[in-house]
Amino acid sequence: MSDILPLDVIGRRVEVNGEYATVRFCGAVPPVAGLWLGVEWDNPERGKHDGSHEGTMYFKCRHPTGGSFVRPNIVNFGEDFLTALKKRYVLTDGPDDDEKSCSLKVGSKQVQTIGFEHITKKQSQLRSLQDISLWKCAVSCAGERGRIAEACPNIRVVDLSKNLLSTWDEVILIAEQLKDLEALDLSENKLQFPSDSPTLTRTFSTLKTLVLNKTGITWTEVLHCAPSWPVLQELYLKSNGISISERPVNALQNLRLLDLSSNPSIDESQLCLIAYLPRLEHLLLSDIGLSSIHFPDAEIGCKTSMFPALTYLIVNDNQISEWSFINELDKLQSLQALSCARNPLTKGDKAEEIIIAKIGQLKTLNRCQILPEERRGAELDYRKAFGKEWRKAGGHPDPDRNRPSAEFLSAHPRYQLLCCKYGAPEDEELKTQQPFMLKNQLLTLKIKCSNQPEQQILEKQLPDSMTIQKVKGLLSRLLKVPVSELLLSYESSKMPGREIELENDLQPLQFYSVENGDCLLVRW
Repeated sequence: MSDILPLDVIGRRVEVNGEYATVRFCGAVPPVAGLWLGVEWDNPERGKHDGSHEGTMYFKCRHPTGGSFVRPNIVNFGEDFLTALKKRYVLTDGPDDDEKSCSLKVGSKQVQTIGFEHITKKQSQLRSLQDISLWKCAVSCAGERGRIAEACPNIRVVDLSKNLLSTWDEVILIAEQLKDLEALDLSENKLQFPSDSPTLTRTFSTLKTLVLNKTGITWTEVLHCAPSWPVLQELYLKSNGISISERPVNALQNLRLLDLSSNPSIDESQLCLIAYLPRLEHLLLSDIGLSSIHFPDAEIGCKTSMFPALTYLIVNDNQISEWSFINELDKLQSLQALSCARNPLTKGDKAEEIIIAKIGQLKTLNRCQILPEERRGAELDYRKAFGKEWRKAGGHPDPDRNRPSAEFLSAHPRYQLLCCKYGAPEDEELKTQQPFMLKNQLLTLKIKCSNQPEQQILEKQLPDSMTIQKVKGLLSRLLKVPVSELLLSYESSKMPGREIELENDLQPLQFYSVENGDCLLVRW
């Protein structure tokens, strides 16, 4: 705290008793004597008014209770980068040094903040530092030009989140002294960005990861600055109120990960503007209110040219409620992983199985690997569940008579492919089950001991809801073999010669799509 005000006080970021604000006014506020600062709080509930006092408007706030007048002597204007760095990383004899160890992430990189029991004496010296965190250290400026480069020239990863940086120009003054800078986190600094493209320099020539969450940046400002980030691979823009207003031309062409989460103004039409970033592999779109998506260049059953490299898509916490959204995702030529938790569509018991059946190339769903037997079970269940609808729409086991309607194919683009893969559903499969009668849930199965050829083949009726663990218990009693030694698999009567392992003891027979006439294979 100081009674001496910076020359450029208007627009400066400040901290007052743990709360963050931006200075909007400096001067007298009659009738009270003395100098006052008018501040707009980041948390509008902290304020008292909209910047006016006794009918006079001294400054403007975005929120009617976002403003306050405070005395300069209680305001923290922050300190320069190197001063904050020395306070955090130079060894001292303080008794609490070992207790302050913690780590933070800059993009996908882990950063050790202090923890001197984990940092050798050599690393604690400024010139040896490479990965640093100055989170919440009240850094407001670069300081004297050249001092950072002289004191700590080897820094590669910097966390400057939750500080008092006010402008992008100040960030440049810091970064230009870090010639090997690879990752930079500026989250929760309310920055003023240039309205025009800045002069191209080599300041960010090695930067690969940039985190700008909650900085107030706009998409136009992103594109103005992007030519200065020639090798950038990861860009985080969460919670900025961004709307994508134009296509990135000659910018962001090396981007592999883009996080646009919690920007509720983004819709499917805006996503088309970033659809041709050639190397974009990971796209994070959680909590943006997304309900639909469409790739107009691809017909049913075809692949889109949009998002050509996209392998991982995250759409958690949105408003997805129609299966047409999932159908469209099957058009993405490289998609292998999808997270879509906490959407209206995914609340049903069978939702994940249907998603697996609808997106043929998917290998991971909601961060869980899709095993081959899980895919097979999901696809067989899907084929059976919509078999009657397929027949009514003109589908037929005879290829010459198989002409399902365009409406059905639009709703179930992969159904024909599943019929080719597993065969068309037979009449017996499509008979209406009576689920509350046990006899309609029983499966007649053959039981063959694969490594005991002299053992007679058994035949048993088992409920399709019976778990693999209970089946093993039954077989243990029949064969006089300990449960722990039993290994189960089965052969489908429709796919002779192909063996499917029953490896999850907690799943029921129906999970693996075991059907009447199939053969259980037992080994020990």
